[in-house]
Amino acid sequence: MPPRVDPCVAMLVDRPPRGPEWAFEVKWDGYRLAVHVEPGRIRIITRGGYDWTDRFPSIAAEASQLGVTTAILDGEAVVLDDKGRSDFGMLQRALGRRPAAHEPGEIVLFAFDILYLDGQDLRRLPLSERRRLLEPIVAGGDGAIRLSEEVDADGDELLRVACAHGLEGIIAKHRDRPYRSGRHPWWLKIKCKRRDRFAIVGFEPSTAPGGIGRLLLAARRGGGLVYVGGVGTGWSQDLSRELRKLLEEIATEAPAVDLKRKGAVFTEPLLVAEIEYFAWTNEGRLRHPSFKGIRERADELAIYELR
Repeated sequence: MPPRVDPCVAMLVDRPPRGPEWAFEVKWDGYRLAVHVEPGRIRIITRGGYDWTDRFPSIAAEASQLGVTTAILDGEAVVLDDKGRSDFGMLQRALGRRPAAHEPGEIVLFAFDILYLDGQDLRRLPLSERRRLLEPIVAGGDGAIRLSEEVDADGDELLRVACAHGLEGIIAKHRDRPYRSGRHPWWLKIKCKRRDRFAIVGFEPSTAPGGIGRLLLAARRGGGLVYVGGVGTGWSQDLSRELRKLLEEIATEAPAVDLKRKGAVFTEPLLVAEIEYFAWTNEGRLRHPSFKGIRERADELAIYELR
């Protein structure tokens, strides 16, 4: 049994593919996890390879009761809102150290693949066969581990419905392909709005005491970072103050990008912002961006790269 498997990552495309060889699922908005069931222990590993078992106690407890000797489940940890939609901000609050409206026990893992089962490496099998083995293990439950259901629908119609219901988008997977680590064209993601990760390189203070007016963002280009604009919406007053305290701890006199901005506080690019936006302007700036969450760059997150 491999100690860790780098995940298969979906490629972003504009339209859903067509044909009976494609299966569709809802795109969940959370943390990608691999759940390792081993003799005498459970390990929950992040996309970047960190052991976060202690942060998902309800998932770990349920994994120990799946009735398998060894297994590796691939899935997404989420918190669902009152309409059954995954909400990344709610997930972050549930994982936070401070008291929050959402507890770790509310976190659900939607499993969509199985890579190893009772001594057998399944990665060479086609997706359809891996799903056949996964479904009886996790299907039908409403606990901490659930099946990410395949939706029998036309891709264009499913995307329309998903967007109308406020979901992030859909995932398309080729039924006949094996599991391969890295980004491959047999897993595709189609988003209702664009959503990417950008390095935080500074902020502009808010007129409100102790808050943030705008976060300053950067994308990759070559071996460096390029300024792509600022975001000033998507947080509460409390979160604004928390973000400012966090960023002030990594303030620097030397900007990570070529930018002069009166009154700005520049920071080391150690934090990554999840940003939802509609498009790019002709000047290379984000159009109508909205802040959706913050992550540590240490978790090997892919920052948007300009072509």
